[in-house]
Amino acid sequence: MTQPALTTDWYRLSDELTDRERDLISTVRRFVDEEVTPVINDAWERARFPEEIIPKLSELGIVGTFISGYGCPGMTRREAGLVSLEMSRGDGSVNTFFGVHSGLTMGSIDLLGSDEQKQRWLPDMAALRKLGAFALTEPDHGSDSVALETSAVLDGDEYVLTGAKRWIGNAHRADVVVVWARDASDAKVKAFVVEREESGEFPAGFSAQIIDGKVGKRAIEQSHITIESVRIPAANLLAKSASFRDASAVLAKTRSGASWEAVGHAMACYEIALEYSKTRRQFGSPIAEYQLVQHRLAKMLAEITAMQMYCFRLAELGDTDRLDGSMSSLAKMYTAERGRWVCSEARDILGGNGMLLENHVARHLTDMEVVYTYEGTDSIQSLIVGRAITGVAAFGHRS
Repeated sequence: MTQPALTTDWYRLSDELTDRERDLISTVRRFVDEEVTPVINDAWERARFPEEIIPKLSELGIVGTFISGYGCPGMTRREAGLVSLEMSRGDGSVNTFFGVHSGLTMGSIDLLGSDEQKQRWLPDMAALRKLGAFALTEPDHGSDSVALETSAVLDGDEYVLTGAKRWIGNAHRADVVVVWARDASDAKVKAFVVEREESGEFPAGFSAQIIDGKVGKRAIEQSHITIESVRIPAANLLAKSASFRDASAVLAKTRSGASWEAVGHAMACYEIALEYSKTRRQFGSPIAEYQLVQHRLAKMLAEITAMQMYCFRLAELGDTDRLDGSMSSLAKMYTAERGRWVCSEARDILGGNGMLLENHVARHLTDMEVVYTYEGTDSIQSLIVGRAITGVAAFGHRS
């Protein structure tokens, strides 16, 4: 197996890996190097997902990550985190495609679905025969998604969904969309599954339009969803979905993935900057010989090492059922901010060449701008931690 380079594993965390984890890293890294890296810059420029990698992704046996059964691999939290790290080390859009499908969508069904619902959807999703999307965010409700306005009204043996969703990854191509809506019968937010029909079309009234003009995560297609009196079977309400707490539970189980992703982006940028500094000559010498550059590289390495330690500890806590939401929030707050800083430093070390896609740093940097925002902004993470520290919630307007 290709071991993680010592340059980005200063405290030799790889020494603690199991054989299965080493094989997993090797498998995903080979996929990234052989299938993703050669096509991703073109996909970024076209702002379209490289569909040709999907069959190869399905062959890796990693879809479903920590879900057990139904064709899923039943990974530990650390194994799932290492997958996210290696995916992101290649590209953030591919990691988001995978995370939305495998973590958020399949995770919702696994956590909240009945046995029949899991059997109905998860095997096809684990094999990537069907793709998934997770529709929570709305045009007017992001950080305050608990106030979402999409509604669900029971009409006989069907629910009628009405509303809108925004920034929904994979939505336009998905076969299974988990839509969070407020049940009119009790005003509780619940999860409803919208499926493509046998014709291959979405139900009448459901449409997904790709959002263009992004400067980050350009290769993952995110959509604005319009939901106009969409009828779905009542049986498509996820059986164990009873309130917004269930949405929060899904997010809590997957939020640590954003921290692993931040590490992947930071490691990639650091490695690129380090190699560049050894070959880029200015004033007669490689820039790696200059004190200012060595100082920057040392500070970048320190941040990456701290981020790695956060993630390894998160995984340990998660696998032993000791992880709570504030712990995930503290890690996401730190890793997203410092990961963005590391990528920015790498871009600066490369100078003007850091702006070129061919050197990959610019893509990682703009992807980190997205990571800094999604799965809860920096401000929201700090308020979650602040509530845990003080016992007082400071969300929303306070007079």
